[in-house]
Amino acid sequence: MELVNNKYQIQGVNLIDVANEFGTPVYVYDSERIKAQYEKLKGAFPKLDVKIKYASKALTNLAVLKYLRSLGAGLDAVSIQEVELGLMAGFNPKDIMYTPNGVSFDEIKEGIEKGVMINIDNISVLEQFGNEFRDTVPVFIRLNPHLMAGGNHKISTGHIDSKFGISILQTRHLLRVIETYNIKVVGLHMHTGSDILDAGVFLNGAKLLFDLAKDFKELRFIDFGSGFKVPYHESDVQVDLEDLGEKISKAFRAFCKDYGRDLQLWFEPGKYLVSEAGVLLVKTNVVKTTPATVFVGVDSGMNHLIRPMMYDAYHDIVNISNINGTKRVYTIVGYICETDTFGWDRKLDEVKEGDILAIKNAGAYGFSMSSNYNSRFRPAEVLIYNGKPHLIRKRETMEDITRNQVDIEL
Repeated sequence: MELVNNKYQIQGVNLIDVANEFGTPVYVYDSERIKAQYEKLKGAFPKLDVKIKYASKALTNLAVLKYLRSLGAGLDAVSIQEVELGLMAGFNPKDIMYTPNGVSFDEIKEGIEKGVMINIDNISVLEQFGNEFRDTVPVFIRLNPHLMAGGNHKISTGHIDSKFGISILQTRHLLRVIETYNIKVVGLHMHTGSDILDAGVFLNGAKLLFDLAKDFKELRFIDFGSGFKVPYHESDVQVDLEDLGEKISKAFRAFCKDYGRDLQLWFEPGKYLVSEAGVLLVKTNVVKTTPATVFVGVDSGMNHLIRPMMYDAYHDIVNISNINGTKRVYTIVGYICETDTFGWDRKLDEVKEGDILAIKNAGAYGFSMSSNYNSRFRPAEVLIYNGKPHLIRKRETMEDITRNQVDIEL
């Protein structure tokens, strides 16, 4: 989203026009921003065989999945439903990594039947896998490196108290299980969390993986997960991808030389690819002055964007209807029947009822975490592609709310 000739635009498309055409609230995604992020990350490792596996949980719309596939991305899926969406979007099953946590073994078998790569993060599941498949199906192993990383404890996944991954302290047990069942391990995986700024976290985890890798003789892949920080405030420090790429590339090349052959390096970015590409457009319903606060009440809420309430996440908010108005302080709230605040004490160009506000960084974990709380409809989604807006999800209706309900005689 950029300001051009006093109009906020994406690829030359006026966002006010988008709001008028498709109604509000509406999620709007910029395909060119997604492409730029993908190419920037891919380009940070020019001398390595790098594969980018898009973490589809961030945004699962089929049009976005198809677009990322067209760029050359693979897919990281954490549920069998995400696997199915990836297949519907045209991904080759071999380009889909399936990393479930706490699911039934039947769901894992379903992934195997669909031909996707399986990533196992639990020794008991690995034993079930070995009993049934032995060396007939290659697998990844997800390890927990006991490294604390991430901007919020709810998205830190690699620490010692995390439910994710097989602890590196269980390595001897892990190796015995693999040997007992003759399991073919072709990849090692690690994911420590989100909002990682520098190469240090990756390098610390890499050293652990490299040390463990010598005990796995058939590796073809090393997967470092993701967690690259994206800026939410204008003053936020951004990850130095050039520095990260240089340091990780050097360490990875040295590892491959010691290992005896070149391996493929995987990353699984989600938020990094789509967060900044998305905005949520909302309309101001009321401006309410109380003795302590001026509230701007909009036609959306935590049912559409839960991150501010769930993670205390900051999302910049702009009044795109009044570009050069007098700056005033507002608290922007939703229409849900409990506190659902998008932003506290924000300086915005003066807001009037009917004005359109744009909530930034809404591309990741916005629609994908939305709900029908208060029986509200989930919003439409629009993709700006080749300079034109395309509706890629219709706004829900009452029929969608009641679709799966079963009426009974009372």
